[in-house]
Amino acid sequence: MRRLAFLMILPASVLLSGCLAKTVVDVATAPVKVVSRGVDLATTSQSEADEKRGREIRRREERLAKLERDYEKQLDECEDGNRRACDEARDTYAEMQQIIPTIPYEPEDD
Repeated sequence: MRRLAFLMILPASVLLSGCLAKTVVDVATAPVKVVSRGVDLATTSQSEADEKRGREIRRREERLAKLERDYEKQLDECEDGNRRACDEARDTYAEMQQIIPTIPYEPEDD
């Protein structure tokens, strides 16, 4: 009877040892996986940084274009005698002067 029990336990222990080994490996590598995942989330790749910078530059270019349109309209109204438009044109021009240096210069293709 003991021998029969031993023969039944032996294959089960071999099967379980594979599961235990996998569990031990999973438990041992889990902290490394968690840390590396955290590092991946905390760092920004160069391409992601470039994309973010490009979006920010485009946003400033769009803002500058809108300000230029507004400025032209305000100047026209100012020339027609609208004092409020003159004040708005001055404010718009000041904002444009703040944005212009933040947009990189790109020479035109010849």
